[in-house]
Amino acid sequence: MHRGLLPRCNFMNKHLLTSLLLTSLALAGCASVETPNLEQFTHFSGGKVMGDTTSLYWMTERLTRVSTAADYVTMGDYGYYQSDYRWDDGELRELIRKGKLLDTKQGLVPFQIHIRFNKDGDAIYQQYRVNGKVLPIQREQLGRYKAEANGVVDSIKQESRDGQNLIQGYWDGETFETCKGREYATLEFNQTLPNFVIDRLASVDSYIAFIGKESRNTATVDELLMLNDDGFDCVQRPKFISE
Repeated sequence: MHRGLLPRCNFMNKHLLTSLLLTSLALAGCASVETPNLEQFTHFSGGKVMGDTTSLYWMTERLTRVSTAADYVTMGDYGYYQSDYRWDDGELRELIRKGKLLDTKQGLVPFQIHIRFNKDGDAIYQQYRVNGKVLPIQREQLGRYKAEANGVVDSIKQESRDGQNLIQGYWDGETFETCKGREYATLEFNQTLPNFVIDRLASVDSYIAFIGKESRNTATVDELLMLNDDGFDCVQRPKFISE
């Protein structure tokens, strides 16, 4: 009886094994199909110097349209601020800005701006606080904030077309280490620097932020943005608007 059942049992095992192999291959084939990434984000950075004002910029595109941007702006004795911007369908929809501005009587005082726009560009929510006081936002101010947000995007796109981006790091006289951890033996300048800047770089460990390019062994400075002592922290992209 048992000998008669053995061939049948082996036959079923072979079919079961074949079925399992076919199932495994089918599952492996399904797993190997790549799902298109519909949330493709590309990150850019830049900056510029105009007089006493120095700006560092960041921007993120979703597919090919701007999604978010940010800036870090210092204005010498007049103060500083950081902004976070959000777009939707090509229209600026929200901005938050925080910083300090010079008051002629009280010196530097804190301020904060939060504005939301509808799809037609009208401000549907606005809050402007200076040193704890709520103030109105004039129409011309709204226009200026929109222009500044779009200016960040325009500047970054132009620098990106030129192969440039924002680079931050530390120079010890022999090696430049970026804030992202890359090291370069050569720091090359494509602009004429004042003698005091050259002397400082030659004698003092320094934090540097600039617009430039990175190659295999060289970081090239096209425009120096910031120069500080090596205790200065790398500037992080401002993030005030929740996802």
